[in-house]
Amino acid sequence: MSISAINTRNPFRGQVARKTPRSPIPGFPLALGFTVFWLGLIVLLPLAGVFFKTATLGPAEIWNIASSERVLAALRLSFGTALLAALLNAVFGLLVAWVFVRYEFPGKSLFDAAIDLPFALPTAVAGIALTALYAPNGWIGSLLEPLGLKVAYTPLGIVVALTFIGLPFVVRTVEPVLRDIEREFEEAAASLGATRTQTIVRVILPSILPALLTGFALAFARGVGEYGSVIFIAGNIPFVSEIAPLLIVIRLEEFNYAGATTVAALMLVVSFAMLLAINALQAWSNRHRSRHPAGATKEN
Repeated sequence: MSISAINTRNPFRGQVARKTPRSPIPGFPLALGFTVFWLGLIVLLPLAGVFFKTATLGPAEIWNIASSERVLAALRLSFGTALLAALLNAVFGLLVAWVFVRYEFPGKSLFDAAIDLPFALPTAVAGIALTALYAPNGWIGSLLEPLGLKVAYTPLGIVVALTFIGLPFVVRTVEPVLRDIEREFEEAAASLGATRTQTIVRVILPSILPALLTGFALAFARGVGEYGSVIFIAGNIPFVSEIAPLLIVIRLEEFNYAGATTVAALMLVVSFAMLLAINALQAWSNRHRSRHPAGATKEN
């Protein structure tokens, strides 16, 4: 019998068994144990303390605090201004990301680095700077004052501060998706007679919409809980420009710990629901991008 015949009958003859590469990460049980311990120590334990303190009140007391006019006004202001700021960031953040991806201009790297400043800049510093600019005697506020526009110490000032701290979330979420879009599909649409508007609506927007929604949700979530950059420019007038995080601090200064933790628990519940929505949105975005790559077209 020939050697070739033996190799034919035994296809695995002569092959060297390969060893499964070992992962540098510990085994699953040990890694999971460390994960649960660290998550519980850093995140879950403090949050559990908030709910435990709130539970010391009776249901009637919790409802009275949660339904009071001042708390509801603070919550409406926090969520309303955060929503408006996130919508502004969704529009202008998309425009900024588009310019950074599609165009070259002097100082691009400098402007690109400046986008991340709200991440590194202390929020109190941002609040002081914005207040100095938009106060009635500030550089920008003095120009707006004759027009009847007052920014500092009003809800509009809160929107400005939240727009400042939320812009990087949209830009950094949309920018990599824009880079992945192949321009050949835009050129193909143009060659088939599509206008620039049709190309944007039918080719580009469907590809970046999941990332844009994710950036919007992240900016909205950050704005709801923002404190440092807001208290300086808001004015902190009850029922007018008082945000929910500030109300929590005021209750703590009054030694009303139960009232503070009740408002904090309300914020935590809403924030947790928003984080679940963000995670679901991110998962949907990943599935959408894997099933429909950027620029892919459907057959008619």
